Amino acid sequence: MATDEQSNIQDLGQLRKQIDGLDTQIIDLLNQRAEVVVKIGEAKQLCGTPIYAPDREHAVLKRLEDLNRGPLPQKTLRAIYRELMSGSFALEKPLRIGYLGPEGSFSNIAAVRKFGGSVDHIPLADIRAVFEEVSLGRCDLGVVPIENSVGGGVVDTLDSFIDSHVHICAEVLVEVHHNLLASCAADEITTIASKPDVFAQCRNWLSSRFKQTALLPVASTAKAAEMASGRQGLAAIGSSLAAEIYDLRIVFAGIEDKVDNMTRFFVISKTPAGRTGDDKTALVFTSAHRAGALVDVLNVFSRQNINLTNIITRPSMKRNWEYYFFVNAEGHYEDPNFADALEEARGLCGELHVLGSFPRATEPIG
Repeated sequence: MATDEQSNIQDLGQLRKQIDGLDTQIIDLLNQRAEVVVKIGEAKQLCGTPIYAPDREHAVLKRLEDLNRGPLPQKTLRAIYRELMSGSFALEKPLRIGYLGPEGSFSNIAAVRKFGGSVDHIPLADIRAVFEEVSLGRCDLGVVPIENSVGGGVVDTLDSFIDSHVHICAEVLVEVHHNLLASCAADEITTIASKPDVFAQCRNWLSSRFKQTALLPVASTAKAAEMASGRQGLAAIGSSLAAEIYDLRIVFAGIEDKVDNMTRFFVISKTPAGRTGDDKTALVFTSAHRAGALVDVLNVFSRQNINLTNIITRPSMKRNWEYYFFVNAEGHYEDPNFADALEEARGLCGELHVLGSFPRATEPIG
């Protein structure tokens, strides 16, 4: 028995030596890669090329998935390389990523998962501020929520697109799990604060558990948590990260009405994204005031065999009963059939703007 244990210990020691040797090689190769990254950064700055290129990111991750033969899961490999890319951005030029703050919001979570921890994450007071900071060049990129699988479109983001001059260059899918956070017991809660969209995502749960409790709408879930940390009787609906940051107790976990609750985020930039072959395009338009006008516009895309994945309506804010139609479609606006559809559709619309084409997100980022 003792001999078997000694043999296992010796085997373990040898395996650990193999790990140490491989780690030495990995560190050496990572630093060799970093030296090339520095040269790429210098070349980009000379020719004015953006540091973040969504089409290149898509190609790198796709190639890695094709090369991976296991046993390392694809999800793990993607997470490793996203952080490696984050470090590469820092070597090329420190990126500033604006998001709806404060720290601990779901936008913060989406930004960190997408761009890693080596870039500068800038919390902003509201969604419009994210658009403004990117448009003015004070942030290189912004991360904004656009749609929730339960609550639908995020109106602050939709309305900000109408009069902004930024491009959508990427999308991020994040699984969202809401928690009731407080520094007091459940029976001492008199008010619950959160983002209005979040109340919609937890409507059934709130009706059954806190039907008579006042709901306080605020700019973000993290802002609600920040407020709850200093006010007795005030609870917040937010992330587990917010609970950790603001020293709150998770009174109830997983209170979202839908177990697979998911929020889609857009990455906005002053620079458009190139084609990958697996893209989506977002556009916004107004139609003429006549019977069948909207159908005529939509039929243009149907004839070009372009799949429209969703459509959201918002008031124009300019004239009563005039609306903007936000549409997502499969394909890149530079694809020949898409370009033809846009040319024909513009003749049928009062306004038509391409908000951006971007690589299609196929699964939640983790």
